[in-house]
Amino acid sequence: MVMTGFVIAGLALAVLALAYVLRPLWRTRPIAGFGAVAGLVLATGLLYFVVGTPNALDPAQRRAPQSLEDAISQLEAELKRDPNQVEGWRLLSRAYLAEGRAANARDASLRALKLAPTDPDLLAEAAEMRALAAPERRFDDEAVAMLRDALATQPMHQRARWFLGIAQRQAKQPAEAAKTWEPLLAIVDERTAGSLREQINSARGEAGLPPLPATAAAAAAPVSATGETVAGSIKVRVALAPELAAKLPANASLFVLARQPGGPPMPVAVEKLPARGFPLEVMLDDGDSPMPTMKLSQLDRVEVLARVSASGNAMPQAGDFESVAKPAGKDSAAIELVIDQVRR
Repeated sequence: MVMTGFVIAGLALAVLALAYVLRPLWRTRPIAGFGAVAGLVLATGLLYFVVGTPNALDPAQRRAPQSLEDAISQLEAELKRDPNQVEGWRLLSRAYLAEGRAANARDASLRALKLAPTDPDLLAEAAEMRALAAPERRFDDEAVAMLRDALATQPMHQRARWFLGIAQRQAKQPAEAAKTWEPLLAIVDERTAGSLREQINSARGEAGLPPLPATAAAAAAPVSATGETVAGSIKVRVALAPELAAKLPANASLFVLARQPGGPPMPVAVEKLPARGFPLEVMLDDGDSPMPTMKLSQLDRVEVLARVSASGNAMPQAGDFESVAKPAGKDSAAIELVIDQVRR
């Protein structure tokens, strides 16, 4: 069991590190700001552990850190006692960064990565810390390899994709950076999308490419008398099972997507909507493609599914409500989906 002192120190470090990170993050790196959410979840989990651990209520067994430096010392001692604590190394890395000790932050993040070498979050964090510790804060070849490994596991990992685009711009590859960032427009919120679009258009301008076309609501594709959709679009009707309606999280998001059967997890078309007003209809077409090189109309067959996410994250997570995936083709009638499962 993790020692109470470590948990208290961990909570303090998480809060202090978040206070440090959040201040400049949303202003300078809008997509990277999503990493702060992970830190907040971690801090919440640590707080729950403190409250839920009877020993934490015993003042004789608790010495709360009096400063960030004191908290770091406690955490370092705990990790010396038990170095196999991934979250401990992550917290220590953030705490070092809060003190301006970028090289130490890099080393601590690498210790965490060694314990879970395929974790995309850790790969993105280690790459970022490596860049922060480098001259001129540049992503070197090893950091870029970490980011590509993260995206190989989770193609729409937002921080990894954002950082890879930064690395590509640093390497004078603006066209590649724009291409790396463009899929994120389909899954981020409207406010973040505006900032991201500016960065993409800036990169496209450096590459001699025109800016992205202005966003506009796609017109609904015509539907025949038999209910069949025109080639290149798929009409989807989404219902929510009554037993899940009462459990619908506030401000949840609905993702309706089409993907290649047996292919990569990245969708070929996706729409994000507020999870309300069920049943509802969605038209998926080429305008919903997150990847310029792969359009819905290029595929003869896809599978369509719907998912409700409390976090608003496009990547599936435990606790999401979702439907069974159904096959669809260019000549398919409207697809009926019922969200009636909870993801485990």
